[in-house]
Amino acid sequence: MSPLGSWARVLRAGRPIVVVSGLPRSGTSLAMRMLDVGGLPVMTDGLRHADVSNPNGYYELERVKTLEGHADARWLADARGKAIKIISFLLTWLPETYDYRVVFMERRLDEVMASQDAMLRHRGESAAVDAARDARALYEEHLRQIDRFLSCRSCFSVLRVDYGDVVARPADAAARLAGFVNVPLDVKRMAAVADPALYRNRG
Repeated sequence: MSPLGSWARVLRAGRPIVVVSGLPRSGTSLAMRMLDVGGLPVMTDGLRHADVSNPNGYYELERVKTLEGHADARWLADARGKAIKIISFLLTWLPETYDYRVVFMERRLDEVMASQDAMLRHRGESAAVDAARDARALYEEHLRQIDRFLSCRSCFSVLRVDYGDVVARPADAAARLAGFVNVPLDVKRMAAVADPALYRNRG
């Protein structure tokens, strides 16, 4: 795209939407909290309350679920200049009329699966061994598809953030997040959010 075309797109699309994404239990709530305390407005309705699995809250917006199926997504205009949590399985439904800065949280799959299993057990549920094995294969293929999807669309800029790195080096992670969203944020407060005690399912 030419510089003139890029400028025209910025005028048309408005400020970027900061999308925090990744697999379930990959650290998306942590990233949202870091952006929130750093000073970036976030979109969340608070309908899903904090619990033992996420004691600092889930930072979810129920309306995000309506993206699937090409539903009316004009409400996304209100997300420009803000952060919103959108699970990776819904990224392909985002309209390409906006610009997105995607913070994609990455975590070892064995840790993701262990964290999901722990959450199910806290709810009094459990996953069958075969189901867990199938889920892992599904996740692996899904991540490959999402990589291809994000890489070939100009509306997406992507920052990949490893959950373990955030906990181990929170100041570096906070600086990377602030630089990527290109908004003055309180990096020191962001770094203080990463609590090693909540990294409970390590590989």
